[in-house]
Amino acid sequence: MDIPVVNFNAYKLGEDQIPDERLSIMIEEIKQAFTATGFVFLENTGIEQQEVNRVMDVSKKFFLLPEDTKKLCARNSDHENFNDGWVSSEIERLNPLRPGDLKEAFNISHLDSVLKWPSDASIPEFQEVLDSFFRRCKALALRVLEVTALSLGLQRDFFVKKHKLIGTNKNCTTLRTLYYPPLHNVTVKPNQVRCGEHSDYGSVTLLFQDESGGLEVMHRSGQYISAPCIPGTVLVNIADLMQRWTSDVLVSTSHRVVLPSDDKMNTSRQSMAFFVNPDNDEIISCCDGSSKYPPVNALQYTKDRAYIAYKDANNSNLAF
Repeated sequence: MDIPVVNFNAYKLGEDQIPDERLSIMIEEIKQAFTATGFVFLENTGIEQQEVNRVMDVSKKFFLLPEDTKKLCARNSDHENFNDGWVSSEIERLNPLRPGDLKEAFNISHLDSVLKWPSDASIPEFQEVLDSFFRRCKALALRVLEVTALSLGLQRDFFVKKHKLIGTNKNCTTLRTLYYPPLHNVTVKPNQVRCGEHSDYGSVTLLFQDESGGLEVMHRSGQYISAPCIPGTVLVNIADLMQRWTSDVLVSTSHRVVLPSDDKMNTSRQSMAFFVNPDNDEIISCCDGSSKYPPVNALQYTKDRAYIAYKDANNSNLAF
């Protein structure tokens, strides 16, 4: 029941001359993963582990800043760039039946954003590093969308042409760097976890994680299985809009981050997720021409889903 590992070398970033045989084998392997668990580890993508490590290093410096400093960069849903900025611990509750998630996040969705970046002298490179990594993730995500289309017998650009505006205020694709603080000095509430059970909202998600563990994915058997860190890989999963788009051929799967074992309660955890969404004005209809799901506006669908995660936040400006 392990999540499969697929070699993406045939279509990695910077690779343009692709033999059809190599590409067709990779496409079939990815389709099998997306139709079974909805998750796949991709190796040899062109994004190197040292790039990931650099983003995690500068992100951790931000998360260790005093809370009053981080509040200056807080997410503000009243702004046009409603998802950008810092989100404090326990504000989100991705499983509404659990207490707030024990994690912090910093979101960036618009490369020309007027987001208040941290001015702390200890991390002058924070904006540059996140902007650069956003662009790298965007490039890889578009290739994943092309492969996904080809795996379904669609034109290569079928999905990509619905994602033309990533990085602008016309698309809410988001790079999210996440920090799960140590819990040895925290009173953990009953049924509280680091990240509650949920499925992602948009098209696909790229995930990079450290070796702390805790991520679990629901298998079709109904059991949760571990999704450990495999250095040098990207964990890619199908999200809800893509499942609707493909009339359930590709599956969006519930996942969570559980509490560490007692002997690791004093350790933190980090990850970065690149949540890929179609352009805001796109209407998503079943790509097979069926009416299994009614058409839905991409932005409204995302906002409706995010509202559930934030609706009980104490600070009213954190709700849509």
